[in-house]
Amino acid sequence: MHISPFFQELRSAYQAELDDLSFDSEGQHVLHKRLAEKRQAMTFLLQMMDLNPEMVAVVLHQAFQFNAPAMMDHLLSRDADELLSWEELSDSLHIAPWAQPMVQTALSEPTGAWFLTVAAGLEYMHQKPMGAAAQTARTDADDDATERAHAGPEDEEEREAREREEAGNAWMVEQGFDSKE
Repeated sequence: MHISPFFQELRSAYQAELDDLSFDSEGQHVLHKRLAEKRQAMTFLLQMMDLNPEMVAVVLHQAFQFNAPAMMDHLLSRDADELLSWEELSDSLHIAPWAQPMVQTALSEPTGAWFLTVAAGLEYMHQKPMGAAAQTARTDADDDATERAHAGPEDEEEREAREREEAGNAWMVEQGFDSKE
């Protein structure tokens, strides 16, 4: 599958946004809480959807179920100015009931349909392993995590730094570079 430069760039930014929302300064997992806060502020966030769609798209994290992977793969090969229409795309996915009001709010904006198409593409990439190299990197990271779980406790800052490095390495592998390990 070919991913356009547009989606490649947004993919890493979207993942970074989710990573930033995932843990507080004490290392507590707070993704659901922070997503709820962002969802409450969606009307305000829509001001950024043209310039930083990945920062707004996180409000729709886990809102989509994809029924036509081939269509989504095709979407990911397109650049920002040649995306599939939301009308065409929305027929191939299921939107969670809790997300329906947010989708309607986005559609009321002039570029809302474009934004929703981008958000669906970002969430699809987040849910789907991108190729064998990415799957290998994720499997290696999972194996490392299992080894660490049996090795004993470690400092939260060290763990977070290591996880960021592993995520960066996995992203580089997905882009076609050799693994640092």
